[in-house]
Amino acid sequence: MSSKGITEALPRAAGRPRKPRTRGRLIFRLVLVIVLMAVVGFGLYSFQAFKVKMIGGFIAKMAPPPAPVAAVAAKSQTMPRYLEGIGTVIAVHQVTLSPEVAGRVTQILFTAGQTVKAGDPLLQIYDGPERADLANFQAQERLAQVNLGRARVLASKEYGSKQSQDQAQLALDQAHAGIARTQAVIGQKQVRAPFAGEIGIRQVNLGQYLNPGNPIATLTNLDTMFVDFTLPEQASGEIKIGQAVDIATDAFPGRAFVGKLTTIEPQVDPQTRAIKLEATIPNQDHALRPGMFANARVVLPSQPDVVTVPETAVEYTPYGTSVFIIKEIGKDDKGAPKYIASQSFVTLGERRNGDVAVKSGLRAGQLVASSGQLKIINNAPVRLSSEGPLKQPAVPPRD
Repeated sequence: MSSKGITEALPRAAGRPRKPRTRGRLIFRLVLVIVLMAVVGFGLYSFQAFKVKMIGGFIAKMAPPPAPVAAVAAKSQTMPRYLEGIGTVIAVHQVTLSPEVAGRVTQILFTAGQTVKAGDPLLQIYDGPERADLANFQAQERLAQVNLGRARVLASKEYGSKQSQDQAQLALDQAHAGIARTQAVIGQKQVRAPFAGEIGIRQVNLGQYLNPGNPIATLTNLDTMFVDFTLPEQASGEIKIGQAVDIATDAFPGRAFVGKLTTIEPQVDPQTRAIKLEATIPNQDHALRPGMFANARVVLPSQPDVVTVPETAVEYTPYGTSVFIIKEIGKDDKGAPKYIASQSFVTLGERRNGDVAVKSGLRAGQLVASSGQLKIINNAPVRLSSEGPLKQPAVPPRD
């Protein structure tokens, strides 16, 4: 069957004939699609905004409670001032005992660590020949005295000459001189304490032959000590003889030894540009020992009306030094005050006894956070803790 026959055999579609497509109908459909898409897009946008709002409200309701901080009020007080330097403890009286003459040790009259008085004998060197010479001169003295007495009697009766009397007097004087010289040599062979003090480690043995200057032991008077220290030359305008000096040592942490400035070296060291000073420190309990390392502080007139805060209140950051000022911003639903922590950058001064001076950025009376700052940020809500502020340790920790 041909294609024409097939077409004639198919039945025609029932109903109205199809209308031809026009341009207006196409535009209408396009507008309708755009409107539907806009409605759907607006609905999605509204839903997303609603979701964000609901999530934000949920998060706001779940905000953490204000961080607890300890707060103290900045104080206006008199701030002590010091000039600090590093020095060494030196004994006012300290010598190395040694003999003046050579000889063999026959007696050691001290023990190491013993406390002796001025003039106490400490060591004896063999002096047998000198004592024999002394006995000889003493015998000559007695004979000379007898001869002088006889010569005077004869001269008074005109039986003797004046020359004989003078020769007898000369012989007596020579005997006296021999005695004095021999006694001096004997005295040199006995070492005595030149002053009261404490004997150090013994450096000699019985029977040892000593030459002049050989060390026997050290003798140190510990009642009064010197502390030699240095300060930069810029301090020369504030120091003077008689100023109080506080001394601290590692051996006695927390204890201050108080003395006076007694010596100021007239010349500034040309290499270090420092001034050498010496303080005299009473040491009745013998706590200070020569050679100890010492921190010296020359006490200056105090500075009044200085704003201070505890050192624990200061934050050190790469951007500067700051404190958190606690400000009241109103009341809560129960009528309790609400606070925020506002960061304020400050300029610091000297530190004394756990407090630090604030030169700018803070007024006396303002509340500052003294502990708990690590838990807060600028303008964050806080609450005042019932616990007190952190306390400065009596002895700072050391590495």
